[in-house]
Amino acid sequence: MAFDGVTIANVVSECKRELIGGRMYKIAQPEEDELLLTIKTNSGQKRLFLSAGASLPLIYLTDTNKPSPMTAPNFCMLLRKHLQNGRIMDITQPGLDRIVRIEIEHLDEMGDLCRKTLVIEIMGKHSNIIFVDGDGTIIDSIKRVSAAVSSVREVLPGRPYFVAQTQDKLDAFTTEYAAFHDALAAKPQPVFKALYGSFTGISPVLAQELCHRAKVEAEQPTAAMTEDDYRSLFTAFEEMVTCIREERFTPNVAYSFGKPVEFCAIPLTLYGYGQTISSDSKDRTVNYDSMSALLEQFYAEKNTITRIRQKSADLRRIVQTALERNVKKYDLQLRQMKDTEKRDTYRVYGELLNTYGYSAEPGAKSFDALNYYTNEMVTIPLDPTLTATENAKKYFDKYSKYKRTFEALSQLTEEVKAEIDHLESISAALDIALHEEDLAEIKEELTESGYIRRKGGGKKVKITSKPFHYLSGDGFHIYVGKNNYQNDELTFKFATGNDWWFHAKKMPGSHVVVKLGNATELPDRTFEEAAKLAAYYSKGRDQEKVEIDYIQKKHVKKPAGAKPGFVVYYTNYSMAIDSDISGIQLVTE
Repeated sequence: MAFDGVTIANVVSECKRELIGGRMYKIAQPEEDELLLTIKTNSGQKRLFLSAGASLPLIYLTDTNKPSPMTAPNFCMLLRKHLQNGRIMDITQPGLDRIVRIEIEHLDEMGDLCRKTLVIEIMGKHSNIIFVDGDGTIIDSIKRVSAAVSSVREVLPGRPYFVAQTQDKLDAFTTEYAAFHDALAAKPQPVFKALYGSFTGISPVLAQELCHRAKVEAEQPTAAMTEDDYRSLFTAFEEMVTCIREERFTPNVAYSFGKPVEFCAIPLTLYGYGQTISSDSKDRTVNYDSMSALLEQFYAEKNTITRIRQKSADLRRIVQTALERNVKKYDLQLRQMKDTEKRDTYRVYGELLNTYGYSAEPGAKSFDALNYYTNEMVTIPLDPTLTATENAKKYFDKYSKYKRTFEALSQLTEEVKAEIDHLESISAALDIALHEEDLAEIKEELTESGYIRRKGGGKKVKITSKPFHYLSGDGFHIYVGKNNYQNDELTFKFATGNDWWFHAKKMPGSHVVVKLGNATELPDRTFEEAAKLAAYYSKGRDQEKVEIDYIQKKHVKKPAGAKPGFVVYYTNYSMAIDSDISGIQLVTE
């Protein structure tokens, strides 16, 4: 799922069409590495989203606004000072580099017309948004890079701006057949790797797509290619370059088993694009009207998850540390429990020695006796320095010790296992958290469980997080708890007796409740959709099938003193189902 140079070419084409001639109306910096530019054009107000995030750098047009901090960061204030009400004159991409240049014309403090450039570099962890003066001098950047951080290029105010050439790649727009042939032949690699390693802006999936179109085996080494292979591959390559030059893009996403696997600005025939696919197929390709719409939808959830994972890092560390400590304790207790398995054997040895020990020879190292519990002969090891009676007492002492250990450990292992299950359920809740309100509720649970100390004896945090709300294909309302508190609330306060309750079998996961309403029973499709949600919001979501238990809520009980989210039930139904929830409608409230 690469944000490659061809994808950027598609975005630049859309931006040129929508934004050139528009005026900068608002400049906001919602996150420390993001900008949201609002631009007034003849066709209305447009928004351009720019992200230099190390894990998810992006650029696309959007209709969605994002809340900004009360006090704007310094870089945002600088852009407002220089670019407010400026006119966008051009938007360009050098070659197929992952770089976008936005040329903006504005009036300076003296009222003179001048031009400045906003450069967006989409380069993984080196991504940046750089503000450059008309003479190529850096005014500032959203991420400052000193010589101590990078020996290749400094990105600091007053330094000249240039693009560091760290890779020896060819420009796809100017490459002739001879150079194409020589570049691939010089790399003793699989064909698709040689292809994306030789040309700027080509991602691995695009390289595989070109091989597929040329009917060349992507995994074969370049040394095995024939002249016809090179010619076919170059023809496919030229067709792609022509589409980019003429701005003939077809944004599309390839799905497999209901999940997006790749996207591209040209049709992905590699994943069956253009083929007739049955309605119940798990593989399909979906076209979009614009690359911006594709990227916004494709990355919206991923971006949210990335951000929330950063903000939940401290909570994850607390949970993981506690979990590791309890797992070690539990393993040790299980080993100790295993040692107590011989306690009844020692008791029997003691009883047999008391019964038959009178016939044991003095100084014997063992004694054979009939076990009257099993009618089998057993050999009892003896301490030759002790009498039979003393050996019997020794075995009874061992039995008593192991019995006490077993009784104590039986309770302790139950408690520790319950704590492990509780922590794993909190870990699962952190995996599905999407908002800071969700994290606040999880933090409150950790505080009440004693893993976090409440500062200054503060009051309990007010919770505003709500469960996920879905609508089944048959119109039934389905609710999914995001954490243990919500699970308890859903099951024991929100759900009524005849509502249906779903949960992944023997693994951490959300409680899923289907409201029956005025209906007398649920359609099969709703049962399946609720089970899919229970599978998706569980630790087993990446498995091909997840076993789901379901039962009417009136049969679900909460034991006294049980951890949040823990329930018991006995007469349930079960089904194995996948975790594809792509066709289930999420209700936004």
